[in-house]
Amino acid sequence: MSNRTLLILLVLAGYVFSPTIFTWMINPAGAWYRPFILWFVLILLAVFVQMRRKSDEL
Repeated sequence: MSNRTLLILLVLAGYVFSPTIFTWMINPAGAWYRPFILWFVLILLAVFVQMRRKSDEL
């Protein structure tokens, strides 16, 4: 699977699931750390992508 296809699938999944995730995050009865879970996942994804990139790809 090419990087472009993967990016399109991730954007589409984000678009489809964003209302559910946003409602889950801002639920007043939820835990205080819920908004930070999404940011943690995004940071882990960025680290994973950077680790897979070869050092000579500048």
